[in-house]
Amino acid sequence: MRDFVAAAEQLNFAHAAKSVGVSRATLIASVKELEAKLDYPLFDYAAATTTLTTAGRELLKRTQVEREKSAAAARASAPAPGGKAKASKGKGRAPAVKGERKPGKRRQSR
Repeated sequence: MRDFVAAAEQLNFAHAAKSVGVSRATLIASVKELEAKLDYPLFDYAAATTTLTTAGRELLKRTQVEREKSAAAARASAPAPGGKAKASKGKGRAPAVKGERKPGKRRQSR
């Protein structure tokens, strides 16, 4: 469905494939597979340029509406930004290294 939406919005298979991150052949195969599942064509392959059929335009509209609904639901369920700021719990100095004397401390005599 993602490949169909990209191709339908851009009306160019090469550009849509690049934006989705797949090869042009993979995108076309994906669209053909979707058309086979739905049993009707989504693009008019006989036209000089890439155009959607009536069924393709309707499917694109339904898909965009569903996408908007899911995006709105995701925004509504996301927690509100902000909260309590957490301070660094560092000691404010470099950690002691084993075997080295502590600065400012003299060696104990026996």
